[in-house]
Amino acid sequence: MSERIIRTADDVAEGAAWLVQMEPRFAAHVPRLSPLPLRLKPDGFGPLVYAIMGQQVSVASANAVWNKLEAAGLTTAPAIAAVSQDDLRAYGLSRQKARYVHALADAGIDYGALHDMSTQAVLKTLTAVPGIGAWTAEVYAMFSLGRADVFAPGDLALQEGARMIFDLPERPKDKQLRDMAKAWAPWRSVAARIIWAYYGAEKKRDGI
Repeated sequence: MSERIIRTADDVAEGAAWLVQMEPRFAAHVPRLSPLPLRLKPDGFGPLVYAIMGQQVSVASANAVWNKLEAAGLTTAPAIAAVSQDDLRAYGLSRQKARYVHALADAGIDYGALHDMSTQAVLKTLTAVPGIGAWTAEVYAMFSLGRADVFAPGDLALQEGARMIFDLPERPKDKQLRDMAKAWAPWRSVAARIIWAYYGAEKKRDGI
């Protein structure tokens, strides 16, 4: 696996410099957004469980459930597999999320091996598990594996940020944004960081 891996802030800066040279809309905003965040996260079973907890709920709600699981020692695949889905629901998981977390525990993913796979193979492995869709898999590849050239076009903040940066008449849908992002290879993960940073700065400026 020879794909570029983001490990340091210098890697992000290198990608941003490349994107600024090829896309004037990025060049107009990157200086005030720099330094862009590294945003790397731990990898493994626990971070994916946390991502499932965060689906369609607030960060506060996700944290509350995760903290209960962590206090109960239910953050590893063997520990989750050893309890029932009803047991998991007692910690605040919905019926659906309890099923997803059990499925992940039973999937037998070799998380260390993911580092040596191509990004496409990583995404295929993760999305084969019920409850892990494209967005979750792409964000995991981006931040837990440090992949430099992966994007998450289903992310609403990326869609809205792209609408504002590129002055689009409406928020681009998943496919449209995925097609737009092809021009940002091999640094699509850094392009995502730029758009997220822009979106965050604009929302803060507007008091939202």
